[in-house]
Amino acid sequence: MTREPSNPATATPPLGEDGDDREQAVRSALASVNDPEIRRPITELGMVKSVTVRADEVEVGIWLTIATCPLRDEITSRVTGAVQRLPWVASVVVELDVMSDEQRTALREQLRGPTRQIPFTAAGNLTRVVAVASGKGGVGKSSLTVNLAVAAARLGRSVGILDADVYGHSIPRMLGIDRPPTVIDSLLMPPTAYGVGAMSMLPFKRGGVSEAVAFRGPMLHRTLEQFLTDVWWGDLDLLLLDLPPGTGDVAISTAQLLPDSELLIVTTPQPAAAEVAVRAGSLSAHTGQRVIGVVENMSALPCPHCGEPIALFGSGGGSMVATALTRMLGREIGLLGRIPFDVRMREGGDAGTPIVVSDPRAPAAEAISALAAELVNAPRGLVGRPLGLSPA
Repeated sequence: MTREPSNPATATPPLGEDGDDREQAVRSALASVNDPEIRRPITELGMVKSVTVRADEVEVGIWLTIATCPLRDEITSRVTGAVQRLPWVASVVVELDVMSDEQRTALREQLRGPTRQIPFTAAGNLTRVVAVASGKGGVGKSSLTVNLAVAAARLGRSVGILDADVYGHSIPRMLGIDRPPTVIDSLLMPPTAYGVGAMSMLPFKRGGVSEAVAFRGPMLHRTLEQFLTDVWWGDLDLLLLDLPPGTGDVAISTAQLLPDSELLIVTTPQPAAAEVAVRAGSLSAHTGQRVIGVVENMSALPCPHCGEPIALFGSGGGSMVATALTRMLGREIGLLGRIPFDVRMREGGDAGTPIVVSDPRAPAAEAISALAAELVNAPRGLVGRPLGLSPA
């Protein structure tokens, strides 16, 4: 539970030497508690204000980063649960306080460093950055991105989504995120859902979801840069970027800001969509990015009566894109998967419940989960990456 600090004049004094041992045991238990937004131990972040042990009762003081912390109840629950696991503890009281401006500044510098930089371009960074691209809209690119991210998180990986489709952002709705990022001394903590942290343009629009974003090229570049430098992404295994359709400003800025990012091309089986998707992949010849493969979304729909596949959007688009890109780029580009058309995928996007969560055994969910496993388990390779070697 949470309560105000007790009156020192009436409080039972803490234990002596045994109490010191028990206090250390409590602090060791608190080291296992991660802040739900920053995803690091609260002991490491300087969030433990105090620990007081009185016989089998424990009081823990916690510094919240801001007074309006949206996850204060979650933090309280995690602290209480960790301390209650100690065999001698009968009750736990959690007292919440708020960091000072100086504490928040120190925390921000601890996380990001004294200067602004893109963490994914730093030497030694191990995050795999995959930009999910398409030639045109309406191919289910955002739905695929969300489900891939959640499927990877369910495999135990640390995953984030950057909604780089500044004009047509849809990631918050598809993840069911309805709160803005927490701000710690100008550092943004992305809200999370299903274990995935996500940053989008939506929280920065005063008019809400229906308000248009009237940005031209330089502003788009600046927005993408801020999402990369001013957001605390943490130690991610995988960062997915949901790119806008086409080969415009954001696609080019992504290559400039994240030169080691890879491209995953999404198409439907329809030849007209496939022709446009080839252009999205061929941009890599100019940007130097690596195309890791092609995904054919909205593939054949199983007939609800006989089970035979129904080609709602034609057939062969994914193979067409993979073959064309192999020829254009001079190396093998594979068709990584075909995602069956499933109305539950659309329904889950509208409801904020990805199909890999709501119906994990659906054919579409199983195909996406297999693709996610391939993404997170495949070795990255050394193509285009500095090795830190110099002549003797």
